[in-house]
Amino acid sequence: MPSISTGRMIDNGSDPVKGRVVWMPAKSIWITIMTTIAMVGGPLTFSWSAVTVFVLSTAITICLGHSVGMHRLLIHRSFSAPIWLEHLLVYLGTLVGMAGPFSMIYAHAIRDWAQRQRDCHDLYAHRRSFFVDAFWQMHCAVALDRPPRFVLEERERGDRFYRLLEATWMAQQIPLGLLFFTLGGLPWLVWGIAVRISVSLTGHWLVGHFAHRNGHQGWSVDDVAVQGYNLPRFGLVTFGESFHGNHHAFPESARLGIEPGQLDLGWHFIRMLAGLGLASAIKLPHTIVPRKGLKRIEISEEAGGAHPVAQH
Repeated sequence: MPSISTGRMIDNGSDPVKGRVVWMPAKSIWITIMTTIAMVGGPLTFSWSAVTVFVLSTAITICLGHSVGMHRLLIHRSFSAPIWLEHLLVYLGTLVGMAGPFSMIYAHAIRDWAQRQRDCHDLYAHRRSFFVDAFWQMHCAVALDRPPRFVLEERERGDRFYRLLEATWMAQQIPLGLLFFTLGGLPWLVWGIAVRISVSLTGHWLVGHFAHRNGHQGWSVDDVAVQGYNLPRFGLVTFGESFHGNHHAFPESARLGIEPGQLDLGWHFIRMLAGLGLASAIKLPHTIVPRKGLKRIEISEEAGGAHPVAQH
């Protein structure tokens, strides 16, 4: 069956299944170095001030940078912001240490395209065992035999600041590292850079691994290779990103925690920006055209909460 096109991935006789997993040296060496420094240097340089720097810098880069800037704004355009603010948020997202803005857009677009097909490669579906998936996701990529054509919008492609970040995303840690070292010495440098990056990248993979395998599911989508699931217990530490089932249902929504009791700090930050007049054109589930095949799922109490009841 032919594949379908998505916003940035255009079908070109594409096959989302056939391909080989290839090792990505730069990606692999980067995360290995950061994780090694964190595991060895973290305990040796422990101090409560360093831990505080780690917590605050992680919260700022993951929540404001990755979740709001990279994911909801740059990738999905779920709201609009002044260009200076957009640049600032995407810069903070680059400091997470995952990739530059263009690579982040591509990684999300190819995964989303593959998961929307009838079937896809095991890497995109997180089907393999825990440790195999960890190695694949953090050290490798899929080289599809027939990949789709990637189209990056001129708005991003022509942005000189984004081109700079894409070319220097690893080096962007240097100014921040110098600042940490100047203010707090080696402990702040280790905890504010290596520990933060290794925890952020590992945490990103963990959410992706479990949120595509099992969990709470308020919505499902017919005829797709991969469903999304919510991980409610991790809403706080992921700033709303663990509500991945909601995201599969409403990918363009600025709000990820859409059910009662789902804490989404990223959404609260966007609301604050809106109150300050810095966020507009905010997209929410009731303003988005529903995905084809989207169904509401409720848990049957008679079945002890084990079986979903679909509502068309």
